[in-house]
Parts: sequence; structure tokens; C-alpha cells
Amino acid sequence: MTGPPPAAAMVLAAGLGLRLRPLTENCPKPLIELAGRTLLDRALDHLAAAGVPRVVINLHYLGHMIETHLSGRSAPVIDFSREDEALLETGGGVTKALASLGSAAFYVVNADITWTDGKLPALHRLAAAWRDDDMDALLLLHPVTAATGYDGVGDYTWERISDGEPEGQAGHLTRRRERPSAPYVFTGVQLLHPRLFTDAPSGPFSLTRLYDRAEAAGRLYGIVHDGDWHHIGTPAGLAEAAEILSKDPARVGAAR
Repeated sequence: MTGPPPAAAMVLAAGLGLRLRPLTENCPKPLIELAGRTLLDRALDHLAAAGVPRVVINLHYLGHMIETHLSGRSAPVIDFSREDEALLETGGGVTKALASLGSAAFYVVNADITWTDGKLPALHRLAAAWRDDDMDALLLLHPVTAATGYDGVGDYTWERISDGEPEGQAGHLTRRRERPSAPYVFTGVQLLHPRLFTDAPSGPFSLTRLYDRAEAAGRLYGIVHDGDWHHIGTPAGLAEAAEILSKDPARVGAAR
């Protein structure tokens, strides 16, 4: 990124957490604790460490509990985007909050994942790889074979922009679609530009719809994460991530 680093981010925290029941019967998924820290605080800690001053969080299920939990947090500054009447899904949720996210590229982070950084913070790597003239979306990917708590068959293939381009750099993405598998899963961590949402549909829709449009235009890119990544979609996935973190205390601190 040749300009200033991203000054805004959104954390998607409105989901129902159905697959995490019974843990989410009386607690929103973002407030589930992993190694003594909520998933939401872990995401916000990463964003604060990356120097992001302002974060929008969307709310739906038990949103009042999230507001109360964050009432004592001073950084980053938090705004809430309420989806009281209906869930807007990932695309609709970000679209609703666009006016609060500024005119430059911004981070979006899912609240049902967590990660530890590799040699460099993942958010810094995304910002460094961003090319405003060429990209509408830059996704952080993780190898399916190294993902924790993930039972899918992958989302994307990654293609070098030019010969000799290292895997750690940005490359073109192609979604799996009808193919039986793909080597990389999308982590739920990304940089998006507001122009991605030009003519976006109203109401609920998935961000994948906009990724597909960017892919067709040659403006969907990704980098591969070099740290750990944990999908916290089920109680089993939560337990697996907790066991991994318990065996390496340094990883617990790295996620804050």
C-alpha cells in the first residue's frame, strides 16, 4: 500500500452461532472465550495492534451483550451497525455500514475465527500487498491442510501474477465452484475497497457474490497466511483450537 494504512475496519459479529450450540444459547458467538480471551476481543486486538483507529461491529443476536462487553474498551473506537429486523449476511452487513467505513480500503474480519501471526502480522501483510489501481478485494487465505476446525474442501486457488512471484505475495484468485476441492480456504480476514460495493444488491446477500464479480474483472487477489488459523464453527473446533493454544503459551499472546 503506497498511501496511509487502513483507517477503518468492520468485524462481522451478527451471526446466530447455531453450530456452536449449546454454547451460544445464552451467549453471542463473538463473546465465546478461547484461552481466556473472547473471539471478538482477539479480532479487535489484532486491529488495534495494526493501528486501526475505528471499527464498526454489526449486531443482531444478543447484540446488547456485545455492547455491554465492549463498553469499557477504549481502543479502537467502536461504532455499532444494528441489524435488528433481519440478518443481512456478510455482503448486506458491510453494505449497510459503508458510510461509516470511509472512502479508502478497509479491513473486514469475521468474528468466528482467530489467528496467530507468522513472521509479520497478517494485517500488515495485507496492507503492504494492497495495490489500489488493481484490486477491489484482497483476501487472506490459509492452506486447507493446515486449518484448525475446518471440515470443508477449500474455497480458492491462488495463481502467481508473474513467474517467480513467491506464494507470500498477492496473486489472482479463482473460486472452486464445481471443482471437488481447492487448496486454500478463505480465512474471513480481508481488505476491501468501497468500489467493490458499486451497484450491490439491497438486503441480505453474501460477499461471495461481489468476490465473483471482482474475479471476473481480474480484481480479486489473495495472499497466503503464514501463521496459524482456527475456524471456531463448532464446539469441537473451539476445543481443538484451545488445545493447540494451551500447548504453546507464546501463541496465546501472539493472538492478542
